[in-house]
Amino acid sequence: MKDKKVLVVSSEVVPYLPDNELSRASFGVAKAVHSSGGQTRIFMPRFGLINERRHQLHEVIRLSGMNLVINDMDMPLIIKVASIPKERMQVYFIDNEEYFKRKALYTDESNQLFEDNDERAIFFAKGVVETVKKLNWSPDIIHVHGWMASLLPLYIREYYKEDPLFTDSKVVTSVYGGDFEGSLSKEFVNKIKFDNIPDAKTASITTPNYTNLLINAIENSDAVIKGSENLNSELQAFIDNCGKPVQEYVPEELFKEAYTDFYTSKVL
Repeated sequence: MKDKKVLVVSSEVVPYLPDNELSRASFGVAKAVHSSGGQTRIFMPRFGLINERRHQLHEVIRLSGMNLVINDMDMPLIIKVASIPKERMQVYFIDNEEYFKRKALYTDESNQLFEDNDERAIFFAKGVVETVKKLNWSPDIIHVHGWMASLLPLYIREYYKEDPLFTDSKVVTSVYGGDFEGSLSKEFVNKIKFDNIPDAKTASITTPNYTNLLINAIENSDAVIKGSENLNSELQAFIDNCGKPVQEYVPEELFKEAYTDFYTSKVL
């Protein structure tokens, strides 16, 4: 992995959000690359639950200031950055007052999905890519974790397919056993189509539930990693028949060897 560039894009990362399989794995993958001589940058949403003072987040003025068009609305993009203590790894936070200020991740006090989760996911995907473009940092691998990041493969393959920065980038999606009940907004696909993404590419998310979001991410990825030992049967079957390189589940203590070998032998 020496000198290879890996962009880690995740819904959740420790130590900024609570410890769980997804947040630990997102950090663990980046650490494995970093300790193997690779370069890594981590991107995640700047959820309102994140304590900016404790984690020493600060806005990067030169990266902030642009507007992203989401469903014909101009939404300001704010970029903040922090360093993971002792690891010398930078984490970039995609922020917007409208989408990420609230003190919750995905659901309200009644455990109902936020109505704008669809727009938050679109904003996050486009915000990551636009920031990487400003950094002029061309990743060899883009590794996606979590459903909030699941639109990134689609946008890389369609909306940004002419961008030379990503011409040679390989996309890997990790799939986890976490789930959410119900679906995102019925207007989700129409909001994606606003970005001139063809119908064929959104067919799998006509019903935008958890499973279908991950299926769409896999469809637009070059390889898949089973991030949990147990996945729901529909996702399990889709992965097993997707015809793409698949890394079977491995425990966290084996990440470094398993993931870096998978990157170099099956993805790059």
